[in-house]
Amino acid sequence: MHRIVFLESESLIAELRRPNFAHDWVAYPNTAPDQVAERLAGATIAIINKAPISAATVNATSGLKMVAVAATGTNVVDLDACRASGIVVANVRGYAEHTVPEHVMALLLALSRNLLAWRETLQAGRWQQSDQFCLFDHPIRDLHGATLGLMGSGSLGNGVARLAEAFGMRVLRAERKDATSLRPGYTAFSTVLAEADAISLHCPLTAATRGLIGVAELQAMKRSALLINTARGGIVDEAALIQALQEGWIAGAGFDVVSVEPPGPDHPMLAPALLALPNFLLTPHVAWASRPAMQALADQLIDNIEAFVAGAPKNRVV
Repeated sequence: MHRIVFLESESLIAELRRPNFAHDWVAYPNTAPDQVAERLAGATIAIINKAPISAATVNATSGLKMVAVAATGTNVVDLDACRASGIVVANVRGYAEHTVPEHVMALLLALSRNLLAWRETLQAGRWQQSDQFCLFDHPIRDLHGATLGLMGSGSLGNGVARLAEAFGMRVLRAERKDATSLRPGYTAFSTVLAEADAISLHCPLTAATRGLIGVAELQAMKRSALLINTARGGIVDEAALIQALQEGWIAGAGFDVVSVEPPGPDHPMLAPALLALPNFLLTPHVAWASRPAMQALADQLIDNIEAFVAGAPKNRVV
């Protein structure tokens, strides 16, 4: 009989049905990295979100047969170690194809229309003191007619493209940074940096994408450009981003992720001076977390486990 251990049950707010086969079910609200191996002792199926499955954990859990990731990103799993041990790894796909793009557009709209700056203006009493019906303290830009650069063209990037085009934006899909040729429908990475009025990141965090956006890339962007990251924090050099915002290399940034989550109290992306900037928006990794999206994730998660036990794994990464 399978023993299923869910290491982070509080990472999901949804009706999670039990699999349709005989099993033991153990759920922990949260699990620290140093608790993973101990809690997976005797487990045949592990359900994780961000709890790391390291090579050491794989070697210490001889009975583990499947890692069911309750997310799309699998950067927390040592895929090589799982492959070597015959452990199936499956992720959840497509569940956030509406909610993440909507969050991207919300960040773009808020920054383009300077909503935070306008809120500060009202709090300072500027409208109340005005001689006319409106104010012109802060510039407002339309999305219509602007160019959006997409880095990553999976279901989330495609969802953002669909909404952006509905707003009348021109969409450029960036080719890989180190590519020597262009795929049909793609634009050179350097061209996207130079031409985009906003760039939205939707690539996974891998060795190739870590630090994808650094000093050189930020300085190559328009000074009027916006950077949106709802992917993974490590894709952007955070020190470079902070410098870019402080020195005006770009016009603003909207992020839903940081390099370490949850961030410690001294994480530079949560510095009070940075969070007080009207051209920087940070949300706590919630772009994916609408209630419909989380329910879709929960349903697909159990589908993946049932498919594995039935001998026909789907959404398989390894």
